[in-house]
Amino acid sequence: MVVEVERCLGCRSCELACAVAHSQSKVLERAIFETPRPRPRIFVEGAANFAIPLQCRHCETAPCMEICPTHAVTRRGEQGPVVIEHERCIGCEYCVLVCPFGVMRMDEDRGVTLKCDLCYERLERGQQPACVEACLTHALEFRDADAIATETRRRAAQAVVLSMEDRQASRQDSL
Repeated sequence: MVVEVERCLGCRSCELACAVAHSQSKVLERAIFETPRPRPRIFVEGAANFAIPLQCRHCETAPCMEICPTHAVTRRGEQGPVVIEHERCIGCEYCVLVCPFGVMRMDEDRGVTLKCDLCYERLERGQQPACVEACLTHALEFRDADAIATETRRRAAQAVVLSMEDRQASRQDSL
């Protein structure tokens, strides 16, 4: 996943599309009435003069996979997305604590951890992740890891670091 920060307007369309894609009905008009309410796996954070969508980076060596005591966090295929098998998740939050990007969240209604799964079911059908499809400014782009140019990777990593620094500064200010 590539994020073009300068294109993101902070509209949160990606968050809405993600929640609907992970709903039971997969239809917005029905999803808003579902219980428990569908939750997004991508979060748009505001930083100094820009917004940045934050989601799981599907680490090559994923700390969340290594620490999970029930092996609920797994990788789909050899280089596929890191996903959570919710039926195995016990809600211990170890994975949340070790995530280097701070993008894993607890779903308090279900008692399980949530994270971006790159909409792997959509990928298997040849579709783009819901957040990518919903982004009207094309700030999100899904490409095979080998196809991403070095410069794009560097810029995306820089944007994530800046956003994380802003989030950490905001948290420290609130203490």
